[in-house]
Amino acid sequence: MKVLMINGGADDRGCTYTALNEVAKVLNEEGIKTEIVPLGKKPLRDCIGCQGCRKQNNNRCVFDMDSVNRILEKAETSDGFIFGSPVYYAHPSGRLLSVLDRVFYAGGKTLMFKPGAAVVSARRGGTTASLDVINKYFTINQMPVISSTYWNMVHGSTPEEVLQDAEGMQSMRNLGRNMACYLKSVAAAREAGIPLPPNEYSAKTNFIR
Repeated sequence: MKVLMINGGADDRGCTYTALNEVAKVLNEEGIKTEIVPLGKKPLRDCIGCQGCRKQNNNRCVFDMDSVNRILEKAETSDGFIFGSPVYYAHPSGRLLSVLDRVFYAGGKTLMFKPGAAVVSARRGGTTASLDVINKYFTINQMPVISSTYWNMVHGSTPEEVLQDAEGMQSMRNLGRNMACYLKSVAAAREAGIPLPPNEYSAKTNFIR
């Protein structure tokens, strides 16, 4: 089993990485592989709604000059996901939102029914609003949301300060334990022959008809 983690901060080893790494330590102790993918500082395209990915029907974005398709490729062999972000003006980083829009629009099927979790880091405020934004990607895609003993957040302006956030670090470790327990439960259910739910998809309506 493997959990893919996306670091939505520009700093590969900053506060968001510090939080994700704490989760990864626990998952590794539970026998689950992890990979933290940094979005870094290179340019990232936003989704333009061209629907080219739907025409290709290959779970890939038509823009292939950044990390989105590499993330989708890794998603195919991953069993769970954690998306981490610093908090900017009470919302997740624009980098992460651009990636989320394209990953879920082009390749949502590769994540469907797999568990997801959001992790955010902030100096002070805006954390719960940012968690709400990220969690909505999971809930529109039939992904169980993994929680912890508090909201999945850490506080601090530097990695050293984040490590001093005792409750935040505790929440990260408990998130790792909860993710591991869920993944092992899913594996046991699969071995027992319990299938995924046969959901309906045919009805598509809007507010004018």
